[in-house]
Amino acid sequence: MKVLLFGATGMIGQGVLRECLLDSRVTEVISLLRSPTREQHPKLTEVYHGDFFDYAGLEERLSGLDTCCFCLGVTSAGLDEAAYSRMTHDLTLAAATFLARLNPAMTFCYISGAGADSTEQGRIMWARVKGRTENALLRLPFRATYIFRPGAIQPLHGIRSRTALYRALYAVLGPFLPLMKALSPDSLTTTEQLGKAMLQAGLVGAPKAILEMPDINRLG
Repeated sequence: MKVLLFGATGMIGQGVLRECLLDSRVTEVISLLRSPTREQHPKLTEVYHGDFFDYAGLEERLSGLDTCCFCLGVTSAGLDEAAYSRMTHDLTLAAATFLARLNPAMTFCYISGAGADSTEQGRIMWARVKGRTENALLRLPFRATYIFRPGAIQPLHGIRSRTALYRALYAVLGPFLPLMKALSPDSLTTTEQLGKAMLQAGLVGAPKAILEMPDINRLG
């Protein structure tokens, strides 16, 4: 199975990449990046591309894929709705529309967030935009589309967030996360569970299209 990964350098993407490389069902991981990384593995192919709104010229390289794990995302902090919508809805749909045309048999797995607003009418800006993005993805002609809505995520295996604020929060809360997980298993997930869940949905399927925290933990 061939997996296309967006966002391999982010915290969630690192977790997905790790599970892909460990899983014998995956024969190749194509990681689409703006610049090279130090990651090396026989199953990993890095493809460098500067414009994530335009994929002209990548038709041959991005054909014949089985699964896409889309883990790109930005925080809404400091952005108005138009800017956040461009970097969340427009960027995601540019990739997904292109891939749906080339790979109609593909399964598309998208990282959204707990609290995303499927009605697109709520008062919280980021939730509206995420909900609008989810709805647009579910209308595309993929074989299947799965929306993941994680909340709190515990990074494992040396994985770190690239966002300074999140790193600071994990530094403070990190010692308490295992206790939270033990007392309330579905209050958070881990990068390992989330990576395994995305891979399982992409390769085998999931019981429903929108997966909340309990669904993610059961699947992973």
